[in-house]
Amino acid sequence: MSAQRRVVVGITGATGAVYAVRLLRRLREAGRETHLIASAAGVLSVHHELGLDRRALEQLADVAYAPGDVGAAIASGSFAIEAMVVAPCSMKSLAAIALGMGDNLLTRAADVTLKERRRLVLMVRETPFNLAHLRNMTAATEMGAVIFPPLPAFYHRPQSLDDLIDDTVERVLALLGVDEAAPRTWGGLGAKS
Repeated sequence: MSAQRRVVVGITGATGAVYAVRLLRRLREAGRETHLIASAAGVLSVHHELGLDRRALEQLADVAYAPGDVGAAIASGSFAIEAMVVAPCSMKSLAAIALGMGDNLLTRAADVTLKERRRLVLMVRETPFNLAHLRNMTAATEMGAVIFPPLPAFYHRPQSLDDLIDDTVERVLALLGVDEAAPRTWGGLGAKS
């Protein structure tokens, strides 16, 4: 598989597991090879919010890693990837990424993504933000990450929660460089939706 077809997906313990699952499914539809790292808290959130266990979650990816597997291929810049997304991204994981800690495979893979100047999208989940959150987002942005809180857009007049989730996921896919992404575009106030 070429580097242009590989995407690393990290899942942390913040709420919003549906974004990760939907991204994994869409990446598969788009022909991407997915490499998944889910923290223990991430798996807990996936189970609580969606009823999936670790095994069911890992089956959505081409390759799955344990968070402690710091010797995995994705821990090295020599393993070329198209991009990485952390969906959702907890404030703990954001802090570790912003500080370059690399204390587990997820944060190490994010660090590698940044050092290799590849696209890293962090779907941060917390509200309201405190000063530490804001400073960590600034630091990650200064290093090249894209901070993408999954905030819904209403100008397309969504009819369901699925519409809101799908719109967000398609926007993230576009940020990851996935040509098959189909985000809805703004046509202006006079355009028909």
